[in-house]
Amino acid sequence: MNNFNSIARAMKLAVVTLALAGLAACASSFNADVSRFQSQLPAPQGQTFAVVADDPALAGGLEFSQYAGFVADHMKQLGYSEASPETANLLVRFDYGVDKGRERVTSTGFGYRDPFWSPWYSYRPVVWRGRDGRRYVSYLPSRAWGYGWYDPFFGGSDVSSYTVYTSGIDLKIDRRATGERLFEGRAEAVSTSNRLQYLVPNLVEAMFTDFPGNSGETVRISIKPEDQPVKRGAK
Repeated sequence: MNNFNSIARAMKLAVVTLALAGLAACASSFNADVSRFQSQLPAPQGQTFAVVADDPALAGGLEFSQYAGFVADHMKQLGYSEASPETANLLVRFDYGVDKGRERVTSTGFGYRDPFWSPWYSYRPVVWRGRDGRRYVSYLPSRAWGYGWYDPFFGGSDVSSYTVYTSGIDLKIDRRATGERLFEGRAEAVSTSNRLQYLVPNLVEAMFTDFPGNSGETVRISIKPEDQPVKRGAK
């Protein structure tokens, strides 16, 4: 039994080590699903733009201004020039957010019932008479008075939980003079972080990867680390 316990503990330790390594690998990149639609988005030939809040509640906020700056930087890199909302050729409507999260439960699959920690019972005597007329006494379990399902040296339960959050940004580009919609895009990611300061810049980076993309296509964009190329794959 001791050998079995040692082997089981070693197996669980190996699984935990692999799981931690996997989490570390995932943490090195940011994966976002990006969907984009466009209709006659003009090539950057002197056109101007202005980033505005799609949600009026965000307009004028310092946080929105910071995130809008990321969008503006990418628009400039494409060749567009920034202007005021009153004079710009294009209005870039921007919105962002993250949900309250949901719990995920995982298990290594190596939990087991340790016989040394199984229920212990008290016993009560039962007197009965056999066919031969003699009296016999049997002892039957009456109630469990102490128990434990897992070996404490095994780390307790093999079930753990963590919280994941879904974040996203919406980007819409309209022709200011006519209100015509020229582009719509959404980037969405699921991660263990709910910090917008981390999420929004990465989502913006994903949105502008291979911008404006193929209309109606959803792709998986992997961002970070910065010294590695951006990965793009159709879904």
